[in-house]
Amino acid sequence: MATLVSFHAHPDDECIVAGGVMRKAFEEGHRVVLVVATRGEVGEVQDGFLDEGEELWQRRVQETHASAEVLGAKRVEFLGYTDSGMMGEPRNEVPGTFWQADVEEAAQRLAEILREEQADVLTVYDDNGGYGHPDHIQVHRVGMRAAELAGTPRVYEATSNSDDMRRGMEEAVRAGEMKAEDLPDFEDGAEFGKPEAILTARVDVTAYLPHKRAAMRAHASQISEDSFFLAMPDEGFARAFGIEWFIRAGQGPGITETDLMAGL
Repeated sequence: MATLVSFHAHPDDECIVAGGVMRKAFEEGHRVVLVVATRGEVGEVQDGFLDEGEELWQRRVQETHASAEVLGAKRVEFLGYTDSGMMGEPRNEVPGTFWQADVEEAAQRLAEILREEQADVLTVYDDNGGYGHPDHIQVHRVGMRAAELAGTPRVYEATSNSDDMRRGMEEAVRAGEMKAEDLPDFEDGAEFGKPEAILTARVDVTAYLPHKRAAMRAHASQISEDSFFLAMPDEGFARAFGIEWFIRAGQGPGITETDLMAGL
């Protein structure tokens, strides 16, 4: 048995980008630990969703534990920072937000967990946080440093395959499932994910899609039944979420791994 620690920015992030590898590791007999930097304090809910006197962060913590149970995580830890909001918002500058955290201090907090767990594998995000969210970028910086401090041998940067994403959208247009005018401008310089050429791991998590979807449902305050994630048909969900992509330093060129826990 080995130990996988999956590090994320906010409640619900875990089920979207790494839920499959978490459940896969659990079912193969490994220990899975979920660490979340913030409690997602700036999420939005409709009036009346929360109980009287209940704070959003309290609900999101409950939802995270429910999601973790679905995904097989046996320990859940929050680093104690607050949600920084989207890039460019005034909240980015508020003391105590994750974006304002001292990287070394935050890395020490995470490294302590990595040492306690004798972690074999750590997942973080790519250097752009997948799509430029400040807390996601900070997950990369803090996670990479924590792995250095703790001596964690394998670190994988969770990301999206931007080339595969483009192909999927173009296929949807040809199939009449999407309008051509709704395609994003892939040449506008916006970065979402990473090009296929620099990815090093492709993990097929199709067998765990029911768990990914159930974990998403656990985050009802942020992922409603009519959301993009839950409203799409099974085939579309499998196309979007059946493969999880990662970058591991020292691997490649090209896709050289299909299992984060191989050999452990």
